[in-house]
Amino acid sequence: MHAKNRLPSSGHNTPSPPSSPFRSPRYRHGRSFKGARISPFPPCRSPAHRLAWLFLFVLVRRQGIFLFAPLIYISGMLLYMGTVSFDATPIITQRPAPGAVYRSPQLYAKLRPEMDADNSSADAISTIWKKSYKGDKWRPCVNKSSGGLPESNGYIYVEANGGLNQQRTSICNAVAVAGCLNATLVIPNFHYHSIWKDPSKFRDIYDEEYFISTLANDVQVVDKIPEYIMERFDHNLTNVYNFRVKAWSSIQYYKDAVLPKLLEEKLIRISPFANRLSFDAPPPVQRLRCLANYEALHFSGPILTLGETLVTRMKEQSANSGGKYVSVHLRFEEDMVAFSCCVFDGGEQEKEDMKAARERGWKGKFTKPGRVIRPGAIRINGKCPLTPLENFSSRMAAIDYTVCVHSEVFVTTQGGNFPHFLMGHRRYLFGGHSKTIRPDKRKLALLFDNPKIGWKSFKRQMLNMRSHSDSKGYELKRPNDSTYTFPCPDCLCRTNKSKDK
Repeated sequence: MHAKNRLPSSGHNTPSPPSSPFRSPRYRHGRSFKGARISPFPPCRSPAHRLAWLFLFVLVRRQGIFLFAPLIYISGMLLYMGTVSFDATPIITQRPAPGAVYRSPQLYAKLRPEMDADNSSADAISTIWKKSYKGDKWRPCVNKSSGGLPESNGYIYVEANGGLNQQRTSICNAVAVAGCLNATLVIPNFHYHSIWKDPSKFRDIYDEEYFISTLANDVQVVDKIPEYIMERFDHNLTNVYNFRVKAWSSIQYYKDAVLPKLLEEKLIRISPFANRLSFDAPPPVQRLRCLANYEALHFSGPILTLGETLVTRMKEQSANSGGKYVSVHLRFEEDMVAFSCCVFDGGEQEKEDMKAARERGWKGKFTKPGRVIRPGAIRINGKCPLTPLENFSSRMAAIDYTVCVHSEVFVTTQGGNFPHFLMGHRRYLFGGHSKTIRPDKRKLALLFDNPKIGWKSFKRQMLNMRSHSDSKGYELKRPNDSTYTFPCPDCLCRTNKSKDK
């Protein structure tokens, strides 16, 4: 019989379609509506086929088991392939990201034979500097004053902190501030630092008499504070009012805040003083900076003599060999390596030594709660100093400065005051071009970590970096750039500027 149609009749006698059979306990146990039992096995099959049919029959009749079908399938595949053992915990290993590990020695050993056999480098380096600034060059044009100075408003005593080039920043900025305030500058005192541990004074590094005489018509400089002034403070500098000036303060701040106190006390102290004057300053300030840095600061006799001897020797050997006089600034020193938090190939001993160095120099800075140090990420981001494969005190740094500033090619591998001063000074000496190669350390980190790279490919990458550095040789100073790195146009003038008008 057919089930009755529950919808209203339309007048026709067409029977309604049969309804879906309902499920009942008897049906789920394999019984038909009429009580007949259905066998799950087709006739005339082998035991294996019968087992397979039984498995499929159970899956079909027990639909809830479909929830476990994916798990059963995956388990079967893993067991079949033999990749999982249920009596051991699987070990998951992760390869470091490209460029995260120091592998330069291995790559150097691999490429060294090809490097030695390559004779084309001589031709490449002979034409290293090709770019020009619109066909023109620059020349130094720092003008000295010819007239005398008015009566001084008082004495300024500054403490120059940091290494050689940070101290150099302090000296030049102090000259600019003293000149703008019509003050007398006392020869800056070099602050003894726990990192550099150099007790050198100004006269040990620079020619003090030459410094004073060069600035004579622009800024009055003395080597000590007069006695009658010191008597007012019981001959104790700690009794002198000390200004704690914020970094990168404008020259207007000195006129508004420092000058009134100077006029009142006749002697003030500013400590520390590095980076306490903004680079975005008016032309009179920049002129005094240029005058101090490029004209007044000459190294002392012993340093100058040794430096010139080394420079002469390098130039002679360069001319005789047909090569180039190349200087490289690695900055691979304990304080720099420790501060970078990079890991090299010294193992656990290196890690412990650098950890101790960080604690000595910057107590607590790197062990603050929540601070995480990731050496691999630091290397990938190009923040690690390059090693001698990719060495001080202020007096040694002065010799380094002399040798580097006169080289035909200067290669800098790390940031800091030293390369920035060098690039600016080289621009001042070499017609506006820094003649400096600045490698892209992010790219280098990837190249040094590639064991398959060949010498030709590696060389091509190096030439591209050199070409990019050449194009950046001439750069003009922007408002907040350092005058000591970008002396154009504050300290240099175009050679044929009149022709452009």
